[in-house]
Amino acid sequence: QEDLEALIAEFQSLDAKKTQVIESSCPPPSPRLNGSLSTHPEKDELILFGGEYFNGQKTYLYNELYVYNIRKNSWSKVEIPNPPPRRCAHQAAVVPTAGGQLWVFGGEFASPNGEQFYHYKDLWVLHLTTKTWEQIKASGGPSGRSGHRMVACKRQLIVFGGFHESARDYIYYNDVYAFNLDSFTWSKLAPSGIGPAPRSGCQMATTPEGSIIIYGGYSKQRIKKDVDKGTLHTDMFLLKTEGAGKEEEKWAWSRINPSGVKPTPRSGFSVAIGPNNRSLLFGGVHDEEEEESIEGDFFNDMYFYDMGKNRWFPGQLKGPKSEKRKRRRGRQAEAEGTGDEEVEKQPLQGPVEIVKEVVAEDGTVITIKQVVSGPAEEKERSESEEEEEDGALGQQVEPCPRSNAMLAVKHGVLYVYGGMFEVGDRQFTLSDLYSIDLHKMEEWKVLVEMDPKAQEWLEESESDEEGDDTEGAEGGEEEEESSEEESEDEEGEEQHPSVQPEEKHADYLSRTEQYWIKVARSNMGPDVKEKKVVKVAHAMAKTFYEDSV
Repeated sequence: QEDLEALIAEFQSLDAKKTQVIESSCPPPSPRLNGSLSTHPEKDELILFGGEYFNGQKTYLYNELYVYNIRKNSWSKVEIPNPPPRRCAHQAAVVPTAGGQLWVFGGEFASPNGEQFYHYKDLWVLHLTTKTWEQIKASGGPSGRSGHRMVACKRQLIVFGGFHESARDYIYYNDVYAFNLDSFTWSKLAPSGIGPAPRSGCQMATTPEGSIIIYGGYSKQRIKKDVDKGTLHTDMFLLKTEGAGKEEEKWAWSRINPSGVKPTPRSGFSVAIGPNNRSLLFGGVHDEEEEESIEGDFFNDMYFYDMGKNRWFPGQLKGPKSEKRKRRRGRQAEAEGTGDEEVEKQPLQGPVEIVKEVVAEDGTVITIKQVVSGPAEEKERSESEEEEEDGALGQQVEPCPRSNAMLAVKHGVLYVYGGMFEVGDRQFTLSDLYSIDLHKMEEWKVLVEMDPKAQEWLEESESDEEGDDTEGAEGGEEEEESSEEESEDEEGEEQHPSVQPEEKHADYLSRTEQYWIKVARSNMGPDVKEKKVVKVAHAMAKTFYEDSV
């Protein structure tokens, strides 16, 4: 824990050297998952912040800010002084105040071996007009956590659930906190009624009336020593204010029993708010937990929850309509927005399971199950039209099955970026970008392509020899990042004593120990015991040495 805190401080000191906002066009961001993708309230832009990437040996954490211009289909990187520290599994919520604000709370930082975690409890706001980050220091907020959910509701940010994991133990939460956007104060809510069991990664959405819906999520509990049992939650709850207009709001939990076709049990799904008072859920994974291993079924399907009708239904692709049929239907029907209403009214066919076999590099055959909702039939088309459209549907592009992707909806169009899937012991992290018009539900469009097979993957055995859990946390960019960024990194690191050619770690530490103790002391303050400072200094030196080598 001490090592991670010191390394976070070290990364922040490097960030603090940036003194001006630099916005530059760039290629699409490198692969990542568990970041946040948010829509700008006034511009046709999506804002990507944070995330993580694992290459088989090391975990990389990010605090970069990217902006995607929807109209130009182009990316830019925005470097802003003093950003939040690197993180993933945080939450971000946009409010329209003063030209737009992006609020970020919590998340986690991990050691390179992915075995140590630091959970944040900090709150930040990005002022979109002035392009400035500001940390909001207010007491009484949630404890450090990741996997929680946060939504803007009236003039408040509401935070629910999440988890905290240490080397020895873990805890899942079901507490609720409200941050007042006018007074900048936290309060812990004490709703009446029976609420959800503790969980992380659930769906959380605000209704137009100012209530909050919670669906699903994941938690685990220890059933005996070193044996954990995971639970995929499929229940649904409503958190509602009572006595509106009174000085002190009272909240109450109630259980919801929706109609329709609910999503199949899963974790790692992604959520967004779509048009027509509907929240949506995309992708995720269902892990089959055996005693020795976990086998995951990844999904790329979509489900809508109609908040007004309290009803779930699968999002079904209808395929592009032919011009002839469009003309026959006439403009009036189009103006009335047949859109996904049509999907909802049609008799639903059961989801179809497609089984694909993928051969990994070591020859292992892995089965990936993909659940796809069956396309609804339309009685008015002739047999030839039916064949033609079925053929078109068969060839359509779509995002591959994945979990932990980032979603955003702008002007009724859903954007899906990144995420991950696994084949055997190998993790594929994605950087592709897809979109689909939720009004029409006709076809997916590929905005950024990637070939997961081309991704670098390093075998664990090479890093096992290095052992030692006190290894510092990684951050920064992988080799794929631009040379401009690499030169900036070098510039920031020039002040540290460089590693001599073929110099061993022990020799480097002995030569530079006093320097690193001085750096650790400046980050940790004068009151920390010398023994602790030395330990942190050694961890910093080790991280710098390994990065240099």
